[in-house]
Parts: sequence; structure tokens; C-alpha cells
Amino acid sequence: MLQDTNSQLLGVVLLVRHGDRQGFYQDPQTYTATATQITPLGNQQEFMLGSYLRSLYLNQSSPLYIAGMSTGVFNPSQVYIQADLGGEDGVIYDSCVSLTQGLWPATLSNNITLANGSTITAPLGGYQYVPIESVDPNLSVSLEGFTSCNTFNTHTSTFYNSSTFQEMAAQSASFLDSLPPYLNGRSVQLQNMWNIYDFMNVNNIHNATFSHALPPAYLAQAQTLANWHEYNVFSDRNIGGVGNIAGLTLLPSILNGFADIANSTNPVKLSITAIAYKPFISLFNMTGVASANPSLAGIVDYAAAVALELRQPSGGGEPVIRFNFKNGSDATFVTYNFLNRTGDVPLSAFIDAMAPVAVNTTAAWCNVCANTRDRGCAALALATDQGEAAAQPKISPAGAGVLGAGLTLAVVALMGITLAFLGLLTIGRFGRRRSRHPGAFELKDGESI
Repeated sequence: MLQDTNSQLLGVVLLVRHGDRQGFYQDPQTYTATATQITPLGNQQEFMLGSYLRSLYLNQSSPLYIAGMSTGVFNPSQVYIQADLGGEDGVIYDSCVSLTQGLWPATLSNNITLANGSTITAPLGGYQYVPIESVDPNLSVSLEGFTSCNTFNTHTSTFYNSSTFQEMAAQSASFLDSLPPYLNGRSVQLQNMWNIYDFMNVNNIHNATFSHALPPAYLAQAQTLANWHEYNVFSDRNIGGVGNIAGLTLLPSILNGFADIANSTNPVKLSITAIAYKPFISLFNMTGVASANPSLAGIVDYAAAVALELRQPSGGGEPVIRFNFKNGSDATFVTYNFLNRTGDVPLSAFIDAMAPVAVNTTAAWCNVCANTRDRGCAALALATDQGEAAAQPKISPAGAGVLGAGLTLAVVALMGITLAFLGLLTIGRFGRRRSRHPGAFELKDGESI
């Protein structure tokens, strides 16, 4: 389907990477991360991105204005925002705060009139405190599906042991062997390539002595190798393969965002998810954007953003999706073809491609990742074991026939209550979501999201 220049913008699902931060280390095998902090540069990058997005979507004079969206005081009923609270120790959440400052800047209209007739404006000239749902990876796998995922770790090890990896290690050996003077004792093994590049990139930005000493082409060479390394780790030949786990667990958030926007009775028209670089890689792989645009097969820049615009064609029919991407400091969004199609893609086609592989629940993640201990999996396994044990009849065969069915139903109900209390049981096609304005629309098979 070609792009309809007269289509109406219904709403946008935004995916945003954090801004510049201090040094950071990830285990090359498990991607367990150390703590770090956002920098003023990172705050500014996100603020500028927010301002740009405001000029597009919250500006009534813009052709991309989302009809009905508040352009002044933040309206919480129209927006859903969530941010990863793990991984980089608050950097993503802090970035999201700066993003919202650009989207909804301070305004004197942010005030209240008291009973005595006096008008009080919010501090800092009407600063707007925009609510952001923090997603703790210990409580939800949605934004960090790769951590503690045993099958993903196996996928990574398989890549490191592959002939492709060994060939690249041989080809890059002379370059890697020249890096010790610039790495402060860090390993120069190809497995450590992300950490090599990140150390060089952070110091090139913040350390003048390092920046002047680093040979001109070295950072670009390191970035090329890091892009190759990370793309192979966080992608898979099969759309539902575990290499894409960072994207598979993100899909329910995207699908829920479209559900909200497509539902005309739901006021939510803007869904924002703040994440690290890894889900971007998986999403670009799963949608075919990376294969069609090899320059995007790698690490997106700080403050990069994907804008999935949901549009109503001028000729009627079902809504369509337009895939836009802005890589960090790029001036504007660029529109890309995806799902091996040209132009806008029907919403149903996106759902048909993505819904079957989406990892919607903790239980599904535990199964995909072969994990029975971490991130809620132990409680799930315990509840299952206790339920099976309780369901075993301990009375005579005659009595068992009478009580068996009732006992089983009672155990199942008890398990459901226990898991729901623990936040581990998700009801619904695309998972539980703490939006105050849930939306739904019908799929081809009659199921709703």
C-alpha cells in the first residue's frame, strides 16, 4: 500500500532511546549491567527530542497534529508513558523525564484558583509534572526480556562459537590488538566489542585528552564492529526466535498502544515507551527494516526515536501504520518501508505478523527462556507444583470419583488467585497493562486486544 498523503493521523506509538550517559559495562555473555548516570548532555538531547515531537504532534499548525490533543496543559487521559527502570540504573527513566519536559514545557496555564480567589501557578513558571510508569525488570519482563533468559544466553554463546564469529575475529585481530593504549586495561576480545566501543565513545565525548589522542578512524571502526556484534546478538533468522527476545517482550506494549488509539472511545492518542538500544535492534530485524536498510542493523544513537503513526486512509477502510525513525541528532524523521511492503501497512497485517510471536506474560517468558528461578518464574513453578500435588487424590477410588473434579477446580482457582496476587498471571491476548484507559479492537479471529 502506497502512502496516502491525505490520510488522517489518529495517534502515535513512540519508542525512544535514552540520552548520553556516563560509562557503562555489560557482561558479554549475559548482558548483566553496571550502574551509570545520565549527563546534562543526555538531558538536553532528550529535551530537544521532546521539543521536536511537540512541534510535530502537539502543534495545531503542524500537518501532523494529532486532532484533539491538548497543546498546553498536559492531559493525562490522552497519553500513556512508561520507562525502563532497570539496566542502566535510572538513566532511561531520567531521560524520559527530560523528554516530557520538551513535549509539555512549563506554562503559566498550569495553575489553580483557590476558594479565596487567589491563583497559584505551579513552581518553575508552571512546570508540568508528567506521570511516567516506571517498569521494574524484577516485576515485569516487558522492556528487558533478555536479562536472565537462559535460551538467549545460549543463543549468544552459539554466536560466539560460530564460524562467522571466528572469521570476523580473525579479520579484526590487527585492529583490536592496537587498542590497549586506549582502553585502560579492558579486554580486546571481539566478544567484548560492545564494551570496547562504549568506552571509546563515552571518553571521546567527555575526555578531551582521550579524544585528541585517539586516531581519527578508530572510533568509526569500533562502532562498525560493535554494530555487527550487537545486531547478531539481538536478532534472529526467525521472527519468533529467542535472539529477538528484546523485541518479542516489547510487542505487547506496541500492540496495546495501537489498541488504545484505534478505539474511538478511548482518549489515549499518544503512547510513549522509553527503552535501551536492544529492543530497537530486534524490532528492526523483525519488521525487515534492517534487512532493507543495512545501515540500521546496529546500535541506534542516543535519543533515537521510532514513531509508529496510526492513520486513517482518506478513502476509508482499516487504519494503517507508517514507520518513521529519527536516529539521534538527525534533523527529522525518515519514513521506512517494513514487513516487506511498500508504504503504509494495514494494521491487521502488522497484528497478523507480530501477535503470534509476542511474549505476553511472565509465564510465557519463563517458558521461552527456560527459566524456573528468576523474575517470578520460581513462584510460578512453585504454584504449579503445589497445585499438582494438591490435586492428587488421597482418598479411596470411590471417594476420588466424587471429589476429584471439585478439588481440581478449587486448586485451579486458588492457583489463579495466588498468581494474580503475585502479578504473575496475565489475562488477555496481549498482557496486563496499567493504563487507566484500556482499549480494544477486534482481530480477524474474533479475539480482542
